[in-house]
Amino acid sequence: MEHWWKQTLLNLEWAKPWLLQVIDIVLVLALIYMVLVVTDERRIRWMVQGFIVLVLASEVSANLGLRLLTFVLDKLVLGSAVAMAVLLQSEFRRFLEQLGRGEFRQLLQPSRRAVSEPDSLIDEIVDAVKELSQNRIGALMILETSSPIDERVFSVPGVRLNAEVSKELLQTIFVPKTLLHDGAVLIRGSRIVAAGVILPLSGRTASRQLGTRHRAAMGITDRVENCICVVVSEETGSISLAERGTLNRPLTSSKLKELLEARFSPAVEREAVAPHPLSWGRQMVARGLALFPRLFRLFSSASRKKK
Repeated sequence: MEHWWKQTLLNLEWAKPWLLQVIDIVLVLALIYMVLVVTDERRIRWMVQGFIVLVLASEVSANLGLRLLTFVLDKLVLGSAVAMAVLLQSEFRRFLEQLGRGEFRQLLQPSRRAVSEPDSLIDEIVDAVKELSQNRIGALMILETSSPIDERVFSVPGVRLNAEVSKELLQTIFVPKTLLHDGAVLIRGSRIVAAGVILPLSGRTASRQLGTRHRAAMGITDRVENCICVVVSEETGSISLAERGTLNRPLTSSKLKELLEARFSPAVEREAVAPHPLSWGRQMVARGLALFPRLFRLFSSASRKKK
């Protein structure tokens, strides 16, 4: 028994550097998984994965002795971390709060809100548009359909909000005589990115009945393909949907909901079919934990062969 115990200690001592590396990898994978759990939105998860790629590239270049590349990548990692901390304030705050309260089980369980999020998001927008239309309050909303819009195409980028989409907030923004009611609202995913955005006007010949909001909606959708615009007329309360420089009008609220669901549902289905980042993280953590017994057996057999 004593001999076996000494042999085990020798094996562990010999395998210690490898075990520490495996533990390091597993802990990093677990941390990545927890961050991906907190970030529900698909585009935010892409941002986190891009940051992870930068960190891994920096580590690889350091191990290979590429000093200049390591220096550049380290600066990119630092700058990206600061930018993400600013852009993802609410997500990081929720992550740190759960970590501080010791809610590790919640951090390791994927959120179920993303499943019903697209439908509820469309409902919030349609309900807000319906109320604005009934009260004849003008409104202009830009909805991104795929990749983020390059905001340099805007005449004025507006005021950053980074708030959850809600019908109450949308109605409040477009209340007449407020500072932000004249511009457009930029909606990215489930968040209102900015308000008071000034858009370039369309150069196409349009009906004299169309106001500045309609021409702005035609202008931005003509220049940018990955967006659509919802317009509410201040004079008549009519609802319009702009896409690829053309207006679909007038619409009822039910017809608007039908068009939005048809426009966004295929993207939701494709996302459900594609491999989920959380499942990838869970698989990587499980594989990392499975390495422990295999490595221990490998080290034990190697030490016996030496004898």
